[in-house]
Amino acid sequence: MNLKNTPLRRIIFFVALIGVGMIFLSFLAVSIQIGFSIKEKCQLAQEAYKNNDCVEALIDLIKDEQKTLKERNGAVWALGQLQDKKALPVLEKYYTGEECDHEKYLCQHELKKAINLINGFNVSALVWRKTITGMPK
Repeated sequence: MNLKNTPLRRIIFFVALIGVGMIFLSFLAVSIQIGFSIKEKCQLAQEAYKNNDCVEALIDLIKDEQKTLKERNGAVWALGQLQDKKALPVLEKYYTGEECDHEKYLCQHELKKAINLINGFNVSALVWRKTITGMPK
């Protein structure tokens, strides 16, 4: 049986097309959510440290041992997403490569991911940098 112009072939094509479209829309939604989360973390750090530079404010937050490890780990994540090389020295300072001890130290896994993102490529940034206004470039 030749499937070239059969209804089954068309159904398979449309189901595949819908699947690809759903994956793309999910990627867009997650990317935009990431952007809003970064923006929120930037604004909170900028207010706390009276610094208009998002990256510098997040670096200050990481260094502030009065903040919770959860807040500081959130700043690590945001700096990785922002991919600004001026954050590398502080991230590398805290990265030991040892096992994580979330009760005492910044998450080593998050630090490594942030360092890798800064030195690599972040596909979701292509979306949120274009769609979220007021974000660092």
